[in-house]
Amino acid sequence: MSDFSADFELDGEPEREFHAGVAGRMAHKTVASGALIRDPGGRILFVVPNYKPFLDIPGGIVETGEPPSAACAREVGEELGLDIAVGRLLVVDWTPGRGPWSDQLQFVFDGGVLDPSATIRPAGDELTGFRWATLADARSDLRPSVYRRLELALTAISTGATLHAEFGHLLSPA
Repeated sequence: MSDFSADFELDGEPEREFHAGVAGRMAHKTVASGALIRDPGGRILFVVPNYKPFLDIPGGIVETGEPPSAACAREVGEELGLDIAVGRLLVVDWTPGRGPWSDQLQFVFDGGVLDPSATIRPAGDELTGFRWATLADARSDLRPSVYRRLELALTAISTGATLHAEFGHLLSPA
């Protein structure tokens, strides 16, 4: 994790709450971070979670005080045993809360290109496996909002842009 101590020193003392309890009443969003990892043929590395019926990209929830890029690297290591260099931010996507989940900010980072023969060790406590597939081939195994988000991530890779979305719908121009 990054050390921000010099930045904290430059910013000075933390702000004090002028009205007690205001900060505690503010909304608290969940933040998630994932890596779009591809093979040389352009297929995407998907994980098969054991806690939901859809494919996803490697990643997970950002812990308190953890930068999203560091969370991405940590989650990929925990889930797949891979040590990747997290690349640039491709997409920031807000998703509404549904079922047991609160609304989230989803960060998708470029996870680079990985040789499909690389050793991948899925974490048995979270995953039943992994799968290489094109986005089109995986479509029926993805939530539509995740499919839209990953379409945008592929657009971001090809255009060099970082895209802003809500529920997988583009808000900023590509």
